[in-house]
Amino acid sequence: MAVIVVGGMIGLGKTSVATLLGKELNSDVFFESVDDNPILPLFYTSSPEEIERKRYPFLLQLHFLNTRFKSIKEALVHNRNVLDRSIYEDWYFAKVNRELGRISQLEFDVYEGLADNMMAELAELPKKAPDLMVYLKASFETVMYRIGLRGRSFEQDKSLVDYYRLLWSGYDEWVMNHYHASEVLIVDMDRLDVVNRPQDAAELVRDVREKLNDLVIA
Repeated sequence: MAVIVVGGMIGLGKTSVATLLGKELNSDVFFESVDDNPILPLFYTSSPEEIERKRYPFLLQLHFLNTRFKSIKEALVHNRNVLDRSIYEDWYFAKVNRELGRISQLEFDVYEGLADNMMAELAELPKKAPDLMVYLKASFETVMYRIGLRGRSFEQDKSLVDYYRLLWSGYDEWVMNHYHASEVLIVDMDRLDVVNRPQDAAELVRDVREKLNDLVIA
């Protein structure tokens, strides 16, 4: 079997897809640190002045880098695991926050140095990288609808729309030109609803199995 990472924009169902794949492929699932993340609500709800003073974006990226590094180290020890987002995507979020001025260039340099050291340590493991990224892709309208449907209060403020749009606008480019850890399977989340339509869930699992077979893994 394979190590799979599930990636994509906020709200598109990474956790649901990771849970589904874990169940269908008899794999352990490593979930993103959200409910137990003390910084995430502060990142979304703080004023620009508070963000500037308390450096929540930088702290958030360090928190995610730390927790995802722990998860992927554990996942790569075995050949049958699914990760709900991975350490590889963290760089993209840090980059966007640097472009917005929420993370300084010095902070970004520190972040990249830590990330590079962690990646070097991953290279020492018996399994060095995932086998497949399942990339959830959708229109911006679908992203916003799904974020609203999820209902996390700290994600709903209208002032966040520009942030979401900037993240969304560059995601495809990051996947196609900067992600090199594994093969990528693109999933059209404008069309699929794996939570409410069993036929869609079955189609996604079938597509993943076929992709893994093509890679001579499954």
